[in-house]
Amino acid sequence: MKILVVDDDQNIRRLVSFNLSLENHEIFVASNGKEGIQVALAKDPDLILLDIMMPVMDGYKTCEWLKKNPRTKDIPIFMLSVKGQMTDLDNAFNAGADDYITKPFDVEKLNKTINYKLESFQERKKKVK
Repeated sequence: MKILVVDDDQNIRRLVSFNLSLENHEIFVASNGKEGIQVALAKDPDLILLDIMMPVMDGYKTCEWLKKNPRTKDIPIFMLSVKGQMTDLDNAFNAGADDYITKPFDVEKLNKTINYKLESFQERKKKVK
């Protein structure tokens, strides 16, 4: 599966990318929302992991843009953020996020969650077709 990791923290991008690549996923990275949109349009990922607090374009605006665009609207988006208040989760889901994972996170649990959700989304996609 192709996964796009959008986060302004280089260490998070490296950590997540490395661990997901061990699961045989093809990983693409971007350091802000605007760059994330460009990569999503160019690479057509199966899943996007999206930070909220980033320069240029934050995760909420990026998620809204991706969910409104016909080419990217069906890509599952998981917000990955240190923001863990109920209003943060509400804002993420109102922007169109499909899931929300708070930092810090357990890498093994993140991998399992992503693999499980990807399988679930792929199964739903097959039923729709």
